[in-house]
Amino acid sequence: MKAGNTDRQKPTSSFQSLLLNMDHTLMALLLWLCCSGVHADETHSLKESIRLVGGSRRCDGQWELNLGEWRPVHIEGFYDGLKEASVICRQLDCGSAVSARDHEPSFLIPVWTVSSECLLSGSDLKDCAIKEEAFGSVWFTCSESVRLVNGGDGCSGRLEVKVSQSSQFNQSWSSVCEADFDHQDAEVVCREFNCGSPKVLKGGLYGEVEAPMWSPQFQCGDNESSLLDCRRSDSARNSCSPGKAVGLTCSEPLRLVGGPSPCEGRLQIRREGKWRLGILWSLKSWTLNHTEIICKWLGCGSAVSMERNTEPLQQEMSEIYLHCIERVPSIRECMFYTEYSTEAIKLKCLEPDRATDGNLRLTVFTPVFIFCLVLLLLSVTFFIFALCFTYKPTRWQQSGQ
Repeated sequence: MKAGNTDRQKPTSSFQSLLLNMDHTLMALLLWLCCSGVHADETHSLKESIRLVGGSRRCDGQWELNLGEWRPVHIEGFYDGLKEASVICRQLDCGSAVSARDHEPSFLIPVWTVSSECLLSGSDLKDCAIKEEAFGSVWFTCSESVRLVNGGDGCSGRLEVKVSQSSQFNQSWSSVCEADFDHQDAEVVCREFNCGSPKVLKGGLYGEVEAPMWSPQFQCGDNESSLLDCRRSDSARNSCSPGKAVGLTCSEPLRLVGGPSPCEGRLQIRREGKWRLGILWSLKSWTLNHTEIICKWLGCGSAVSMERNTEPLQQEMSEIYLHCIERVPSIRECMFYTEYSTEAIKLKCLEPDRATDGNLRLTVFTPVFIFCLVLLLLSVTFFIFALCFTYKPTRWQQSGQ
């Protein structure tokens, strides 16, 4: 009887085990769905709590934050502007950061004050913000529908554009085929990102995840401020082979003007589409090492000198902060302030070909010089020994007599 009872209970035990396993599976599935929903809600609420207002488009304007009420944001320690701007542009899905500047009214305004360190750490904005009053807020400009990725700085990378521009939702980023993009198009992109002229344009330069999906061919002119302002025509191809995604490197937004060569003259910095002369925040703190950094960014040779250049008339200039130059890979990442002054900067760097030729001459002729010097020393030593040997026997002969 006991054995029979045991046999009849086995199916029941197996069925209960199956139900238990199903419960575990359903619970895990529900937990995953809930977590996904929470994450989606957090992402959605994050986008809903920040915005850029006052600009010409959605991804340009004064940064405002909603923590119970909408207020402009004032950033403490706001020196390396593009780093902070990149965080907000990324959260708004607005492409790459193009520019960042102070937006200063002439009176105190209610703001949310956020420290640069807290913002860049990835902390929740509600844990970073303090409600107070200040004289300034910040203005960010993002590229919105165009970006450069995998480049390490804002002036280089693989070019990507947004697909399905008609809808703000369910958009994706696509690289651009090399055959549908030329040097004139690259000029527009470099200008859009506040960089200098195109230096390198090559397919596959910065890698790619998949074959480019963007099919229209760009036909830019000379005066477009954005790549998507250019005319486009249908391309003959529906796809592009891997390794052909546009990789672009733009020069630094710097140049030297009024000198005998591109590596000598007054320093100019390109900001918001305009070239302005550079002025130092603290001339006493400037060293030759700072000039070396500028010369390197200009693509010139070693630094020779830096001096103050007095302009005949007061004009709008870009003030340079030395501590930013010392710690960023590109001057584009520095924060600049506009000042009216007559004191500009004049720099002199070695030209790159001269620096190369000089190093080449030093490399080739140094061994020859050393060999000749050693040979000369050996000849002099031999001559002295020969003279002494010849002179001493003569004296012995005289003493013997």
